[in-house]
Amino acid sequence: MLTPVRSKIHELKNHAGFKRYAANTSWMMGEKILRMFVGLFVGIWVARYLGPEQFGLFSYAQSLVFLFVAIATLGLDGILVRELVKDESRRDELLGTAFGLKLIGALLILPVLWLTVQFTSNDSYTNLLVFIIASATIFQSFNVIDFYYQSKVQSKYVAWANSLALGVSSAIKVALILNQAPLMAFAIMVAFDALVLATGLVFFYKVSSRQKLFHWSFKTNTAKKLLKDSWPLILSGLLVSVYMKIDQVMIKEMLDVEAVGQYAAAVRLSEAWYFIPMVIANSLFPAILNAKKINKEIYLQRLQRLYTLMIWMAVGIALPMTFLSEWLITLLYGVAYSETGGVLMVHIWAGVFVFLGVASGKWLVAEGMTIIAMNRTLAGMVINVLLNLLLIPLYGVLGAAMATLVSQIVAALLYDAFDRRTRFQFFLKLKAFVGTF
Repeated sequence: MLTPVRSKIHELKNHAGFKRYAANTSWMMGEKILRMFVGLFVGIWVARYLGPEQFGLFSYAQSLVFLFVAIATLGLDGILVRELVKDESRRDELLGTAFGLKLIGALLILPVLWLTVQFTSNDSYTNLLVFIIASATIFQSFNVIDFYYQSKVQSKYVAWANSLALGVSSAIKVALILNQAPLMAFAIMVAFDALVLATGLVFFYKVSSRQKLFHWSFKTNTAKKLLKDSWPLILSGLLVSVYMKIDQVMIKEMLDVEAVGQYAAAVRLSEAWYFIPMVIANSLFPAILNAKKINKEIYLQRLQRLYTLMIWMAVGIALPMTFLSEWLITLLYGVAYSETGGVLMVHIWAGVFVFLGVASGKWLVAEGMTIIAMNRTLAGMVINVLLNLLLIPLYGVLGAAMATLVSQIVAALLYDAFDRRTRFQFFLKLKAFVGTF
C-alpha cells in the first residue's frame, strides 16, 4: 500500500495540469540556468577585460537607461498575461495593441533620456553609450510574444529563442574580447542582443502557433483599457527601476566610475539569481489565477506555499554566498575588484526580499491592487535614495549595498503591515519565514 506521501506524489505525477505546469517551469528554469552560467561567465570575462573603470562606465550607462525602461514596458506584462488567460479569442487584438503601446513607449525613452543627461556630469562619449544602449528597448517591444506563451503555459518556445540569442551574443562577445575591441563595441552588443532575441521570438511564434504578426491589430479602446489597468504599474515600474539602479547613478556622481565598477561587479553576481522568482511566479501565475476562480482557500494556500518556497530558495542562495564572497570575487574578477567582496556579502541578502516581493507582486496584480504595488515601491524607493545620500559618503559602495537591503525589506515586507488591505499578507509572509527557519 502506498504511504500518504507516496500516494500524493503518484497523484501529482498523473495529474495533467501538474505535468503541464511542471514542464513549463522546467523549460523556463532550464533556459534561465543556462543564461545564468553562460551569461555570467561571459559577463565576468567582459568585466575583467574592461577593468573597473571602463566596466563602471558601461554599467553606469546601462543603469541610467534602466531607470526609464518602465516607460517602454508600460506595466503591461502581467496585465497582458491576465487578459490572454481570460479570453484567448482576442489574442491578435491584445498582442497587436500591446506591441504598439510598447513601441511608442520605447521611442518616448529617447527624449526623456536626452533631457536627463543635461543634468549629469556626463561627457559626449558617455552620452553616446547611453543612447546606443537605449535603442535596445525598441526591439524589446516584441517581448509581447513571451507573454503570449506565458498565458498558454508554453514557455519552451521562449526558452529556445532566448538560448539562440544567448549563444550568438556570447560568441560575439568572446570574439570582441579576443580582438581587444573598445568599450563602444560592447554597448552596440546590447542593442544587437535585443534584435537577435526579437528575431527568434518572431520565428518561433510563426512556426509554433502558425500565426503571422500582420494579423495583429491595434485597437484604441483596448489600448485605453490596458493603460487604465496598467498605469499604476507604469509608475511602480519607474519606481522599481529607480530604487534598483539609482545607486549606481548616485555612486558615479558622488564617487567615480571605478567605484561603480566595483559595485556593479557585486550586483551582477547578486542579481544573477533574480531570474528564479521571475520564472516560478510567471509559470505559476496562471494556476494561481485559476485557483482564485475555484476556491479562495486553495488560492491563499497556494500563495502561502509560494512565499515559503521563495524565502527558502533565497536563503539557500544567500548563506553560502555570504561566506564565500571574498574568495569568489578574487577567483572570478581578480584582485582589481578588491572592494567587491564586502558589497556582495551585504547585497546578496536583498535577494530574500526580492524573491518575496516578486511573488506578492503577482498577488497584487491578481487582486487588482496595482495602486498598492505602486505605493509600496514608492516607500522602498524613498528609503533607498535617502539612505544612499546618507551612507555612500560614509561607507562608500558598501553603504549603497546597505541602502538596497533596507529598502527591499521595507517594500517587500514591512509595508504590508501598515495597510489594512495587505496586513494578512504580512502575516502570511511572516509565517513563510517561520516555515523556512
